[in-house]
Formats: sequence, structure tokens, C-alpha cells
Amino acid sequence: MTQRKLIYLPLVLLPIWVAFYWFLQPGVDSLVDRVLVLPAGSTWTEALRFFLFETPKVLLLLILVVFGVGVVRTYFAPERTRMILGHRSLLAGNTLASMLGIVTPFCSCSAVPFFIGFVEAGVPLGVTFSFLIAAPMINEVAVVLLFGLFGWKTALIYVVTGLTIAIVSGYIIGRLRLERYVQPWVYEVNYATGTVEAPLSWSERIQSGMSAVVEIVGKVWPYLLAGIAVGAGIHGWVPQDFMAGIMGKSSWWSVPLAVAMGIPLYSNAAGIIPIVQVLLEKGASLGTVLAFMMAVIGLSLPETIILRKVLRLPLIFTFVGVVAVGIMIVGYVFNWLF
Repeated sequence: MTQRKLIYLPLVLLPIWVAFYWFLQPGVDSLVDRVLVLPAGSTWTEALRFFLFETPKVLLLLILVVFGVGVVRTYFAPERTRMILGHRSLLAGNTLASMLGIVTPFCSCSAVPFFIGFVEAGVPLGVTFSFLIAAPMINEVAVVLLFGLFGWKTALIYVVTGLTIAIVSGYIIGRLRLERYVQPWVYEVNYATGTVEAPLSWSERIQSGMSAVVEIVGKVWPYLLAGIAVGAGIHGWVPQDFMAGIMGKSSWWSVPLAVAMGIPLYSNAAGIIPIVQVLLEKGASLGTVLAFMMAVIGLSLPETIILRKVLRLPLIFTFVGVVAVGIMIVGYVFNWLF
């Protein structure tokens, strides 16, 4: 495809996207009720309806947002990002690093190489931790899924609380002066510095957005299908009182239990958020579910294993402890407010 045609491709595909999204709900209802003629109100029918509607809906939203963020990300090359963060004051650096984490497509494990690059380039340790926390927790996949499943208010709540945790946790770690617990070899890695990439043309930025769609959606769709399938099962068969008893706001221990359950798990937003949707439908409290989701996405066992090659145990325990406490505070606050 020529560069001229590539420039106009989004204008051609956007109306098609809108049409698919607009007619999705009536199309699924017609398929379930008129074509398959399934019994109305049965657990199997409603579970299937949930799966058939949520899967294409989330994929459509994911494609649109990942493309947009893929274009935006072309303005934040790794070297330029390190240059921006390297000379900021601590709190300003924490805030900027957390916001940059939103436009990065990394899970908790794949953010570690960027973490190493930031440390080696002289970015303050606390600032790099703000990025490490924000990158997996508030990536575009999480935001678009929350927006599509729960609406803009819940998505905004998640972004604000996630940013707060990343900024405050990174700031605390930075103030503790724990650089001595970084493995010495990290500072010996030689990265090419001082070279800023040439500006890209608009067609190249569009190509980057398309590549992001192929790469990211190609990686997360199995997790997405699995998560929606589990959510559909919970939606159809798990009693409401059971989930409300375990993850309800009336039990003080529900928030720390949710965090403790989430840390050993490893999933990304595509796999966990459809499950979160159904947990809320079954009576689980918003704060407890939010804490569980943040623990799964932002603190994972594989991440800590990878970090062990970069950091010594006292710094790893400090990182996990500070973030876990922040997540629990968010859980309690939202259980109290909602």
C-alpha cells in the first residue's frame, strides 16, 4: 500500500468500525433469540449471550484505542523518554513517569527492560519505579476494557487511583535511598545515548499504529477470550450471595485477602477485567474488586522473579510492600465511598 493511501485508510475504516459497534447488540440478540432460538432467561442462554456480545465489543474497542495509542507512542521514543525523565525533580519525575506509563503497551514483565534502561541512564530510582508500576497497571488495554464494560466514570476512577499509587509509591521508594540494592551490573550496561530519532512522517505513524494493533491484539486475544469465558461462566452459574460474602465491603479482611490472592496470579488486563465485571454484578464491592485487579495487573510473581536479576531482595520486598499497601488503601477508600 502506498503512503498516500495509507494516510486515508483510517478515514475509510472508521465508519465501518462505527457500524459494527452500533449494530452489535441487536445482532447478538437476533442470533441468540431468533436464529439459535435458545430458551430465554436460562443460564446457558445468558452465558452465551454475554460471551458473544462482550468478545467482539471489547475487541473493537481494543483495536481502536491501541491504534490511537500506537500513533501517540511514536512521539515518545525510548531515548527521548530517558532524556525527558533524567533531569526532573523527584516528585515531578514520578508524575511524568507515571503518565508516560499510560501510553506504553507493557505488561509487568516486559516493562522491566525499560526499567533497566532508565536506571542505567541516570533516571532516579524512585522515578523508574513509578514507570514500572504505571506501565502495566494503567495501560491502554485496561482503560479501554474498563470504559467498554463499566463506563467512563469507572475507567477514570481506575486511571486516577492507579496514577496516585504509581506516583506516591515511586516517591516513597525514592526518598528511602535504596540505590545500593540495585545489582551493580545494571549500571555497567552501555546504552546508546545522545541520539534522538529523526521525526516520522504521518504515514509512518499510521503504520506504527497498525503494527501496534497486530502486535498487541495478537498477544492478548487468548487472554481476552479466556477471561470473557470465565466471566460468562460466573455470570451464568455462580450465586450472587457467594461472591458478595467473599468480596463484599462488610468484611474488613476482604481487601487484604483480594490483594494476597492477586499477587501470585499472572494475567493482563484483557484476561482479568471481564472477570471483574461479573464479580461486581454478583455483589462484590468495587473497592475489593479494584484492589484484586490492581494486584493481578501491577504486582505479579513472574515480575518479581525477573526483578530479582536486577534488584536485591530488600528493594523487591520494599517495592511489593509499598505498592500492596497503596492498593489496599484504595480498596478501603472505595468500599467506604461506594
